[in-house]
Amino acid sequence: MPVDRIQPFLFEHLDLRGAVVVLEDTWQGLTRNRRYPAPVARLLGEMSAVAALIAANLKQPGRLTLQLRGEGPVSLLVLDCDEQLRLKGMARWNEPVADTTAPVLLGHGHLLLNLDAAGMRQPYQSMVPLQGDRIAEIFEHYLSQSEQTPTRLILAASEHRAAGLFLQKLPNADARDADGWNRIQILAGTLRQEELLTLTPAALLARLFPEDDLRVFDPRPVTHHCPEDHDKIHAMLRSLGRAECEAILHDKGEVHVRDDLCNRDYRFDAAAIQALFEAAARFH
Repeated sequence: MPVDRIQPFLFEHLDLRGAVVVLEDTWQGLTRNRRYPAPVARLLGEMSAVAALIAANLKQPGRLTLQLRGEGPVSLLVLDCDEQLRLKGMARWNEPVADTTAPVLLGHGHLLLNLDAAGMRQPYQSMVPLQGDRIAEIFEHYLSQSEQTPTRLILAASEHRAAGLFLQKLPNADARDADGWNRIQILAGTLRQEELLTLTPAALLARLFPEDDLRVFDPRPVTHHCPEDHDKIHAMLRSLGRAECEAILHDKGEVHVRDDLCNRDYRFDAAAIQALFEAAARFH
């Protein structure tokens, strides 16, 4: 069974659902060669767990992009995940970055959710102000408002793992058990950060809910997916135009395209630019 996975589950007698997400190779892929300060990595790790949890609800091919933009030391967090739970993301920050709360790190800002799925005329976008002292609270508030369904998130991130527990109250929960949601939240509140960062999903659920009848579904693997995309870069340069590319070559000696999301650089010398536009001319 893959370590990096989402484990969905359902409380059989309470009309509550949940999921546990564990990211190890995926998380280390997201942070490799990035040199994020620890507070920045923690925010990005927690948001990575949330992005995978939300994307796991995509019912058809599509792409979910989450952005937290702020005016604080951490100016941008971006996570992108498709329906196959292939994840990529990055953060931007300004020195110095102190180890403090999300509102201080992010400052006044907003959460932007963009969903582009098959069959949609145009992507769905939602933007709301940041509300909450932690990444978990920001997304609890967003999900509770957007889905009109109470949601609980517990998140953690270390150098080696990002993980999260997601719980959501379904429409008939109160009719099944008026105190069920409160009881499960109290049990979830006993979860310690080190447990979230070390236990397997099965051990975590057994530790938290030993007396509840859980229906555990098949786990879904999560991966870090950020391959080179020369076609996209070539298309972007062609749209820029030959004259503009040659002007950049004249000034800089090369055309440099930076893909921040995948932490990758593309560099083109004069011969490469000439070949690119000559190939485009032959094609047309």
